[in-house]
Amino acid sequence: MNATDKPDAGNAPFVSADWLKENIDTPDLVVVDGSYYLAAMNRDAEAEFLAAHIPGAVRFDIDSIKDLANPLPHMIPSAEDFASAVGAKGINDDSRIVVYDGAGLFSAPRVWWMFTIFGARNVSILEGGFPAWRAADGSIEEGPARPRQPARFTARLDREAVADLPRIEAALADPTIQVVDARSAARFRGEAPEPRAGLPSGHMPGSVNLPHTEVVEDGFLKDPQSIQDALRRHGIDPTKPVITSCGSGVSAAILSLAFMRIGHPPQALFDGSWTEWASREDAPIGTGDPSTR
Repeated sequence: MNATDKPDAGNAPFVSADWLKENIDTPDLVVVDGSYYLAAMNRDAEAEFLAAHIPGAVRFDIDSIKDLANPLPHMIPSAEDFASAVGAKGINDDSRIVVYDGAGLFSAPRVWWMFTIFGARNVSILEGGFPAWRAADGSIEEGPARPRQPARFTARLDREAVADLPRIEAALADPTIQVVDARSAARFRGEAPEPRAGLPSGHMPGSVNLPHTEVVEDGFLKDPQSIQDALRRHGIDPTKPVITSCGSGVSAAILSLAFMRIGHPPQALFDGSWTEWASREDAPIGTGDPSTR
């Protein structure tokens, strides 16, 4: 099997651990560790990579490959900076990219989304992440990433896939568009603190809540019927336009995958998400359970 072949088109954009084991030595394959953890998780992505990673994997840190001039967390970089960063890791326009994370399914979707919006033609996510790789008896490598020959990656940003603050404000005022927030229900209602100090909890008035934990089980994205059931519970119509959001643009990408799985890809992801919204002194903040739009 060539690395350009997908074992199960219906499971896109995921590949299984067994598929990756069979294709790990294919020349155009690049495995990317995109692990990132919130402070409350008490995990160190860099240390974990040095201790154990998939052989040949390169490290992608969303807090390094970002807009360094923007004070908001891990905002997307310019196309030029993205191309330079991934090219330095040996990733080119023809690479078959497989992204994973150490949690199973948490930050890998964000890295997958970044590659996608910058024009990568062949990028997938390892289903179940590093835990699934270990469970499949995949081989493990220690230490820093192996040196790779620098390559040329041509980055072209799909601006329509990235929602900024003015677009979100317009969407919230438009009853035909749904802004879907992936944070926990308690944070959305303003009953639990945000992980970032000084940031109030609550929600954007007019948004709806779908905690990302309701579409993920044991590190795997749930099946289409379970995702549809979760949408119905929260009054979300997948046939209407959707923009996903969360705390800082990470778990929003999980919801984007969920909408893709049921055949209704979202219009965009709000890159700054709640952190950008709530950082403004004049930001309107809702609390409690909002009425269904």
